[in-house]
Amino acid sequence: MTGDEQKLAIVTGANRGMGFETCRQLGPLGYRVILTARDIHAGREAAGKLKGEGLQVEAFQLDLNRPEEIARLVMIARRDWGQVHTLVNNAGIYLERNAKVIGKNISVFESRMEVIRSILETNVLGPLSLSQGIIAIMRENNYGRVVNLSSGMGQLSDMYGGAPGFRLACVCTNALTRIFAHELNGTNVLVNSVDPGWVRTHTKEATRSIEEGVTTTVWLATLPDGGPSGLFIRDKRPIAW
Repeated sequence: MTGDEQKLAIVTGANRGMGFETCRQLGPLGYRVILTARDIHAGREAAGKLKGEGLQVEAFQLDLNRPEEIARLVMIARRDWGQVHTLVNNAGIYLERNAKVIGKNISVFESRMEVIRSILETNVLGPLSLSQGIIAIMRENNYGRVVNLSSGMGQLSDMYGGAPGFRLACVCTNALTRIFAHELNGTNVLVNSVDPGWVRTHTKEATRSIEEGVTTTVWLATLPDGGPSGLFIRDKRPIAW
């Protein structure tokens, strides 16, 4: 990749929250950003806001539970864009808050299999399928940065109860990071997991603003050659798995 080449980034689940802010922060760094969203109308509205700030952002419909939409994105990336420099697997769902107790997660003994399956399909299997296609393009160009959004709730070294589906999904996400990084060893495609911390996306009690929450994600998305790969990162430092 030449120094003056415009870079292209794909950010999933980016019509709001941390995905939206990631697009906002990548834009001024010289990226053409593909903002994906399940609802294309919400995606276009979000992209329009960022275009109004002078950023080069395009909306793209992507539901990670629909293989045909993943295949379409990969096909267009290969045919029309040629190269994808950065993939931020930000999209994910959290469905396990206890309806009876505010601020408490659902117990593993009360969790339903259909909820756990839904979380794993959206948070793990969809991103895995998308990553397979996009990383293939990155390998051909010997350049790529992949950031997988995870959470401290997936740390085996510090595992607690509650929200079993989300915890399992984060463990799987971290495993995929390790698998991809190992198989990409010796290439210039770097893959890392990120724990953004407790971010004020859905709760005012959280300790970090959305802007603070994406700082490490953007840092990993723009790593220089020779940067770290196969790590779990919080605040730009490795943490235990």
